[in-house]
Amino acid sequence: MKTAGEYKEKIFSMKKNVYMDGQVVGRDDPKLQPGINTVCLTYDAQTDSDAKIRDLATATSHLNGATISRFAHCHQSVDDLLKKQEMTRLLCQKTGSCILRCMGIDAVNALSVATHEVDQKKGTDYHQRFLNYLAYFQENDIASTCAQTDVKGNRKLRPHQQEDPDLYVRIVEQRPDGIIVNGAKAHITMAAIAEEIIVVPTRVMTPDDEGWAVSFAIPADTEGVKLATLGKYPIPRHQLHAPFPTYGSCDSMVIFDNVFVPNERVFLCGEHEFAGRLALLFALYHRHSYTGCKPAITDVLMGMTALVAEYLGIEKAQHIRRNLVDLIAVAELVYGAGLASAYTAHETSSGTWEPNVVYCNVGRRHAGMHIYEEYEKLCEVAGGLCATLPMERDFFNDEIKDYLNKYIMRRADIPAENHHRIYRLIMDYIVSAQGASKLISGVHGGGSPIMEEIAIYGNYDMQSKKQIAKDLAGIQDKK
Repeated sequence: MKTAGEYKEKIFSMKKNVYMDGQVVGRDDPKLQPGINTVCLTYDAQTDSDAKIRDLATATSHLNGATISRFAHCHQSVDDLLKKQEMTRLLCQKTGSCILRCMGIDAVNALSVATHEVDQKKGTDYHQRFLNYLAYFQENDIASTCAQTDVKGNRKLRPHQQEDPDLYVRIVEQRPDGIIVNGAKAHITMAAIAEEIIVVPTRVMTPDDEGWAVSFAIPADTEGVKLATLGKYPIPRHQLHAPFPTYGSCDSMVIFDNVFVPNERVFLCGEHEFAGRLALLFALYHRHSYTGCKPAITDVLMGMTALVAEYLGIEKAQHIRRNLVDLIAVAELVYGAGLASAYTAHETSSGTWEPNVVYCNVGRRHAGMHIYEEYEKLCEVAGGLCATLPMERDFFNDEIKDYLNKYIMRRADIPAENHHRIYRLIMDYIVSAQGASKLISGVHGGGSPIMEEIAIYGNYDMQSKKQIAKDLAGIQDKK
């Protein structure tokens, strides 16, 4: 397995194709470092001194029996799904945010299922290509991301109807040794600090859309790939150092400008009838990951709410208890939905286990519906200081530091620095560019709410519920 140092060495050696604020930068740019720190934490977990963390962060390869990163593993059982979910929650608690690498492994699991199904129906060899790629992926402990969301253009039009055909990633040319692709994928987390980008379709395709039914994997610095990137991280600390501000993420628009993809890395090439299946599989696995990461975010919000209430001396007030119970309910219902989806998972034809669609989606939907309320509860308890807190260095200015430490005090038995630290953390978490971004991703990450509703309604057995009503009403259908 790879170490954090080896991961950094690899990405720092990649070709410059990351665009930030008008410049092309290397992956050693300081604005990318917080995201790199997050990825490094996932590598460190694989050799952590805590046996529980090591057990969660590693798995046994079904290809060769080797010990591998769980971020490179295809789920072979209910236990694998449960451990992935528990690992995600635990590691997200350590960063206070996303751990980034779930995008890649969710795509790998989706490909494991979909490529086998395509081969069964079409007689293609995509699954063997995938297995060869997976062996490379596991052996090299690849840090990867998934690029799914096309820029889409006019939402009323299908890919082949767009005035500009590149508004969905498409096959421009098929060659004996591979394909040429054009287009762009938006909102792609971690792309600028990933070794590999795995591309999957974003929607169901029709026969007229076959040129857009494409999936492949390429190194993130492949010729013709351009990454227009926004780094996301808290305000750097100068004196009041803490773990949370050292972590972050980044999102990119991934542009494909006549990019060549060799055949061995192409996993779907025009089989339009499987584009929707692959798109939904990635979304399903990713929403199952959300049932681990989103409860962790609620854990952080809950912890801040409880701690600031304690520092304010109001921790026993009824409204505080009610707010905390509401947060507990969100965290554990979402996590519980993930558990249910794992326990009711089924084995697919490829041997990879697929979580329950309905439980995954109701869990993700419940999380998205409540994210703004969760921030509101913390804001309500913390008060306005989290938005107007004086700048950090002022607390260390010889002329005014004593005043600031005097007037930030709440409970006399809690040190001024502790009061300062919790409010600085709350400011970082909900009154920053990163905090605002987390709100948006809390709603749209893993797919917009409407897609969750479609998945829930489309996969739910409504007929059996109507039959219950008929039975109770004494309605008998005519035969």
